[in-house]
Amino acid sequence: MNEPRRIIDLRSDTVTLPSPEMRRAMAEAAVGDDVFGEDPTVRRLEAMAAERTAKEAGLYVASGTMSNLVAIMTHCGRGDEAIVGSESHIIQHEVASAAGVAGVQLRTVANGPRGGIDPRKMEGLIRGENVHNPRTSLLCLENTHNRRSGAAIPFEDIQELAEVAHGRGLRVHIDGARFFNAALALGTSVAALAAPADSIGFCLSKGLGAPVGSVLCGTAEFIGRARKNRKMLGGGMRQAGIIAAAGVYALEHMVDRLAEDHANARILAQGLAALPMIDLEAESIDSNIVIFGVRGDVAGFVRAVKQEGVLTTSPGPGKVRMVTHYGIDRGDVEDALQRVQHAAAALA
Repeated sequence: MNEPRRIIDLRSDTVTLPSPEMRRAMAEAAVGDDVFGEDPTVRRLEAMAAERTAKEAGLYVASGTMSNLVAIMTHCGRGDEAIVGSESHIIQHEVASAAGVAGVQLRTVANGPRGGIDPRKMEGLIRGENVHNPRTSLLCLENTHNRRSGAAIPFEDIQELAEVAHGRGLRVHIDGARFFNAALALGTSVAALAAPADSIGFCLSKGLGAPVGSVLCGTAEFIGRARKNRKMLGGGMRQAGIIAAAGVYALEHMVDRLAEDHANARILAQGLAALPMIDLEAESIDSNIVIFGVRGDVAGFVRAVKQEGVLTTSPGPGKVRMVTHYGIDRGDVEDALQRVQHAAAALA
């Protein structure tokens, strides 16, 4: 009897599974009550994250969405306004939490094809003092940019935007869900790339392979206030060292291997770009996310490749997304390309 065909899951790097070594670290973690500040593994993870980002302190939170929400709540007062990119994760995929929970209005500035923001357009959205206006308190950036095919935003662009924002009295937060991917793609350090920002959050549960969690980093004063907002959101976890240990392991062992994901994404992109029904510039891929256009029925394409055992998502009209990650090796990518070619031929 033939064994079932292996599923190649390219929907997201959130589907990674912890390695046996990571599971062992979790099982053996020293723990305590984190709300009392007594969990040594959580404290270690937060200190490691602060050191990597060159910020004073870190705060372990449940998710990237919680990281962004806590940052917005801490930087802004109720009724304030934050400027975000029009295609940012904060406004596209976080259930309007800034408005619904934090009471902060979001104002959008257009993201360019590579995720960038025009500093002049951003500055034009900063409100002047007027009895009718909300106070513009925060600029939120994203790096890598999820909906722009994982594009890495260069340091110079972040610095220019931060200088404009700081000059007008705003704080700057970076949604760095895949920030380690960004630093790798740009050939720089996480600390150097994060330097212009007042706060940055990064995910452990994506390319770094941990099962849960993100860390928000900033000044000690900011993190002190953020810790209280985390508690308000129900994020005060107790013996959280069991899951924080996965984050410690990820920072120690899973960062360098991100290069494999980037290399596999380029191979994937090159193979896809060769198919007549696919619209993709393979050389534009910076990191581990490949978003491409499909000429024809996108839903039919997604169904056809799923029937071939390749899982994908559609991030928007006419678009398909594939993401390389831990658990997907070069052989899987080459196999996936063969299956996609077969599906495309059947559709044609």
